[in-house]
Amino acid sequence: MSRIPISIQGYESVKKELDELKKERPGVIQAIKEAREEGDLKENAGYDAARERQGMLEARISHIESRMPYFDLIDLDKQNSDEILFGATVEIEDMETEEVKKYTLLGADEADYKNGTISIMSPVAQALLGKMEGDEIVVDAPRGKIEYEIISVKYEGAAAVKR
Repeated sequence: MSRIPISIQGYESVKKELDELKKERPGVIQAIKEAREEGDLKENAGYDAARERQGMLEARISHIESRMPYFDLIDLDKQNSDEILFGATVEIEDMETEEVKKYTLLGADEADYKNGTISIMSPVAQALLGKMEGDEIVVDAPRGKIEYEIISVKYEGAAAVKR
């Protein structure tokens, strides 16, 4: 597996999630134990729910732990360039609809579209990487090719993650 870019803030958030999941383990194990004591497991909804939660919990823990050794921590406060790189906050305008969008490019493990951050691996981010203010890009989207003009490129540091 290759290196996975992530901001220091994103790494701390993932690490916190992992710690919280691990703290949840004993409660799930206890719920399974209590449900087993109720008797017949074939029709025991509490047992089924606890086992399902345990499976999801362990899968998420395993996923996070498998990725952590590959994280490449990036200090957003030290990122600065005229080019679009990891951590850039970019405003782009759809050349057809004139709709303006603002995104910060982060790692897949920390990106949250609702908060204005997108994965560095997304089609939009891939098209933006290495470009500069005033450049135009074309993104393949489900509705077809979308042309954007890059309105601005800023590096807001850690503040970009805390929106």
